[in-house]
Amino acid sequence: MMAVLVALLASLRAAFRTRVALQLEVLALRHQLAVYHRRRPRANIRVADRLLWAWLSRTWASWRDVLVFVQPSTVIAWQRRRFRDHWARLSRRTPGRPATSKAIRRLIRQMSSANPRWGSPRIAAELAKLGIPVAKATVEKYMLRSRKPPSPTWRAFLENHIQDLVSIDFFVVPTVTFKVLFVFVVLSHARRRVIHFNITEHPTAGWTARQLSEAFPWEAAPRFLLRDRDGVYGPAFEDRVESMGIEEAITSPRSPWQNPFVERLIGSIRRECLDHVIVLNEHHLRRLLGEYLEHYHRWRCHRSLAMDCPFPRPVQGPELGQVVEINEAGGLYRHYERRAA
Repeated sequence: MMAVLVALLASLRAAFRTRVALQLEVLALRHQLAVYHRRRPRANIRVADRLLWAWLSRTWASWRDVLVFVQPSTVIAWQRRRFRDHWARLSRRTPGRPATSKAIRRLIRQMSSANPRWGSPRIAAELAKLGIPVAKATVEKYMLRSRKPPSPTWRAFLENHIQDLVSIDFFVVPTVTFKVLFVFVVLSHARRRVIHFNITEHPTAGWTARQLSEAFPWEAAPRFLLRDRDGVYGPAFEDRVESMGIEEAITSPRSPWQNPFVERLIGSIRRECLDHVIVLNEHHLRRLLGEYLEHYHRWRCHRSLAMDCPFPRPVQGPELGQVVEINEAGGLYRHYERRAA
């Protein structure tokens, strides 16, 4: 009875409709029926189907009432996607401002980084003098900006005095018998060379001062010494440093980033050597560090040295033979070199 009543109401409603609206409804229902006839595991909706419903949604107010096979929001999403794709195609076809080459972008970043007080007009003028016409807006797009006023204190110090600068630091290594050994390292910044290292269970200011004398005998002391505020650098150490004519640069409290080179060295020693072995005693640790530093100086490439080693490593061409893998420290690390067959 209910189905008959629904059909009767539908026929009455159709009687009062315009002929155009009725034809559109028939078209919509027949199209959905055709889509369902094509279904395999699910309805197969094609581009033509999307175009038809996008057109119906713009020309017929009652299109939502007869839509069954998808949600109305899906039809609206189809139209938005068509709009976006249309303008994307037009943007690709229409040539705009010529792209700035990678070399020019790199040069803009380099200038703004090296000269933090230069603004975009100054950089644009400098580029124009180099035969590179670039708009001020382009410079502003690619230049680097510092969040605070430039402070070249530490960076300028490290770059200007790298040849005369060494840094020192301690790090601890536990042994299998629960002893704690203190390793003292002296690093030259110029070629990232470890000039001296030693190990002790009881570091004192006097012991540390002697290590400095052993590292720089016969008036070979550097001009500057970079260190932290560890209490082991007591009066005896400070007197020795002053007698050797070395000027100390002391980092701020809790600022290991101000002594980055030696901190990076200690991290490399841990990651590449000590994290993979169990240290038995002081003699064992001394042998491990000696083998690692031999590898570090002669075979390990450094980005800060233009991918060279602290002891410059020559390039071996194919004419020298085949590439051979050499194990060091029982396979703890390896290096590669060419050897004749």
